[in-house]
Amino acid sequence: MIENFINIETEDGQMDTFEVFPDEGGPFPAIIIYMDAPAIREELRDMARRLATMGYYVLLPNLFYRVGKEGNYPFTFAKIREDKSHFTAMIKTMDNTTNELIVSDTKYILNFLDNKKNISHHGYGAVGYCMSGQYIVSIASKYNSKFSALASFYGVKIMTNKEDSPHLGAKKIKANLYLAFAEKDSWVDDQALKNIREHFEKNTKNFKMEIFKGTEHGFAFPDRHTYHKKGAETHWLRINNLFKKSLK
Repeated sequence: MIENFINIETEDGQMDTFEVFPDEGGPFPAIIIYMDAPAIREELRDMARRLATMGYYVLLPNLFYRVGKEGNYPFTFAKIREDKSHFTAMIKTMDNTTNELIVSDTKYILNFLDNKKNISHHGYGAVGYCMSGQYIVSIASKYNSKFSALASFYGVKIMTNKEDSPHLGAKKIKANLYLAFAEKDSWVDDQALKNIREHFEKNTKNFKMEIFKGTEHGFAFPDRHTYHKKGAETHWLRINNLFKKSLK
């Protein structure tokens, strides 16, 4: 495997990004991982590595680059359960990282991929977790000629009352869109799940939604207290099937 720490230039500065891909073969289909609110850490890099072993070129950008880098964010994730101020700072950072900002950042990520050698340019993939569910749906509609498949796991803010709510672009989505949720999630209640399913089944052609039984928010992360081994491995199976069908 080959891995590097690189920077992608955006209109707001340098977005530090982790790239990883196989050391043999190519060209590789490209996939972008959109992080969760706890931000960049070794756990996410390990997930990027696992995805790359399936034969992909994987990018993991730091979506909080405007306010800090790993080890220097406005919060420390390890302390959020013992110190509310760190949790509050994490939520504030997440809320300040708007759809508009990430849609803009994605333009520069796509430009980077378009000019990258030894990768396939016939449609990219993306997978997002937690706070990035909203971003996954937003970029699927905004850049509908660029993405072939996108997945979100326990994504939040997919359907809101705001003018830029991601669900409003559902009809524009051309890619295969897969939205997966935990059975128990304080961020996405049963009514929200019902509304999301009904809206996207009606408005998005290639849509699939799944609720992982017996799981809680964060179940795919091996270092999280809500880690669910069966659910996590099924999550990898779904990712592999989606991108194998859509990108290869």
